[in-house]
Parts: sequence; C-alpha cells; structure tokens
Amino acid sequence: MKYALIGCGRIATNHIKAALNNNLEIIAVCDVVEEKMEALLAKHNLESCNSIKRYVDYKKMLSENEDIKLVSIATESGLHANIALYCIEKNINVIIEKPMAMSISDADKIIAAAERYKVKVSACHQNRFNVAVQKMRTALEQGRFGKISHGSIHVRWNRDKGYYDQAVWRGTWEQDGGALMNQCIHGIDLLRWMMGDEIVEVYGKTKQQFHNYLEAEDLGMAVVTFKNGAIGTIEGTTNVYPKNLEETLYLFGENGTVKIGGTSTNNIDVWDFSDNCAEDKENKGLTEVTSNVYGNGHTILFADMIEAIKNNRQPYVDAYAGKNALELVLAIYQSAAQGKPVQLPLKNCNTMDFVGRFENE
Repeated sequence: MKYALIGCGRIATNHIKAALNNNLEIIAVCDVVEEKMEALLAKHNLESCNSIKRYVDYKKMLSENEDIKLVSIATESGLHANIALYCIEKNINVIIEKPMAMSISDADKIIAAAERYKVKVSACHQNRFNVAVQKMRTALEQGRFGKISHGSIHVRWNRDKGYYDQAVWRGTWEQDGGALMNQCIHGIDLLRWMMGDEIVEVYGKTKQQFHNYLEAEDLGMAVVTFKNGAIGTIEGTTNVYPKNLEETLYLFGENGTVKIGGTSTNNIDVWDFSDNCAEDKENKGLTEVTSNVYGNGHTILFADMIEAIKNNRQPYVDAYAGKNALELVLAIYQSAAQGKPVQLPLKNCNTMDFVGRFENE
C-alpha cells in the first residue's frame, strides 16, 4: 500500500517507524522545512532512498502521486483539519495525529466528508492499543467491573521552555492549545472511552501557573458526569518537576479495581476482581517497555488502519473517537472560561474562543 507523510516534526518518527513496520511503500514525505524531512529520513536510514520524494507543498505531492492510498498528518495541530479535508476530497484515507481538529465544526466536517467520499479516517489515539489498556478494556467489555462507580486520569508531565522554543506554534490557541489539548488528550480519550463515552456535564478549571510565555494553560482539572451515572476526574499538567512523572488511569467498579500506571499508561499497578480467573495473576504487575511517552501503539494503529481499508470497515480508533476526545477538552476550556459547568454535547466550540484567557491573571 502506497503511503505518504505530511509533517516531519517531533512525532513524525513514530509514523515512519509504523509505516516501515507494516511494510507500507513510502512514496513521499512533506514539510515546509526541508531540513526536517532529511533529518527524519536519516534517522531511519532512508536518506539515500531516491524512491521517497520530498515536497514542501502537500497539495503538489498529492497531485503528482495519485496512487497514494494512505496519508498520515503530523503537522502542528491547527493545520490538521484543512489538510485532512483536502486529502479526503482526493479519496485518500487519513491517519490524523491528535487532536483531530481544533473545533467541533471542523471535526464534524471531517466525519461528514469521510462518509461522503467513502474513505477511512483514524484519529491517532495510539494508547488505546497499549497492552495494559487493552487488558482493562477486555475486562470492561466482559462485565467484570460490574457497575462503574468512578474513574480518573492523571497526566503529570514536564515540559520546559526548551520544549516550547523548538516550535513557535506550541502553546498557542490557534495551532495547539495547552497541556490538556496537547499532552493530556490521550489520557482524556482513554477515560471517556472506558467510562461509556456519553457525557452529561463537565466542570473544569484551568490555570497558567509557570508557563507565562504561552497563551494556553499548563494545568487543567475537571469533574465529568457520565450518562451512566459514573463520575470521572481529570488532572493534566506540564508543571511536574523535574521530569515526566506518570500517566495513570484508574477505573473503579462494584466488582473490580484497576490502576494503569507508568509514564504513558503502559503498566498495570493494580488488578483486582471478585471473580478471579487464571489470567489475573499474569496481569498483576504487567509492564510494557516503551522507548518514550508515545508508547508502542502507532505500529498497531497503522496495522488496524491498513486492515480497515482492505476490508472496508471502520478503524478501531475512528473519527468519532477523535471528536469525542476533542469535545471533552473543549468542554473543560469552556467551563473554566465561564466559571460554571457546561452541558454536552457541545454545539460548537473552538480553541480560538479562548484567546486572551490568561492575560489578566
């Protein structure tokens, strides 16, 4: 299957690695900064591969390579939606890095376009494929938790000024958002997915504690009321000294408790159920080794997307999943800005609604 990558920044190496691991034919890469393309290809020993074309204009890339079947989009977040819509209208399947879009309306446009042009769209929430997360999901689908009482996600990471200096778009409302939208959205996706997806109300609080050179937040907390009666809590920050501490997901049910920890929800710290089974002993203390906080899920997400295209089914992490994660982050932003709970679904909301949010604090 012929593949191309748009955007060659920090996360792009995971996309190239996933493409190689799945034997995709890499036709082209694209970035407005040529040096980034060369550095990325060199990292994977592809710098001398003349069959991989380089482009600074993704529209030109697509017009000159009409046989591309799959594109992944790893640019700054604010460009995701427009690029995705252009690809979809060219009948190209897309994997979109998180967040899928920066507004509810753009997310809806992507979903509608994918249905109209009959292409597959996958939101890149790769942590759903973590071994520990899949174990939790299986137990949930088997009903082992019983009625869910509550759950929580804690993303306690560090991002210093050096990180933000690497790219001027980071921390801006137009192209990024803050800690919740950039760093914590994976965990937020997991919490919503595990707790039934359907949300009634969100009450959030955001602050800019230490990163006053940004536009957006470096700390966010929220209480989420789900339609099934369960309560979720969210804590996300880039203020942890001196380095990433944890990304921890808890789920509490009447018959079971699971805590998934590690720096990127990759370990099982607690696994207790009333109906003990043989597999439970193996799950206690399970550890999935990862080389970075992005985990190992990109390769599996790509494999699932390839299979979805070949078999004409929806990908495991589809565009609706991308919209759900985006909506919850935007709901927290809106609640924090208004100082009161907000009801879901959101009719529309955009990160640009919050420009100037912290200027007077």
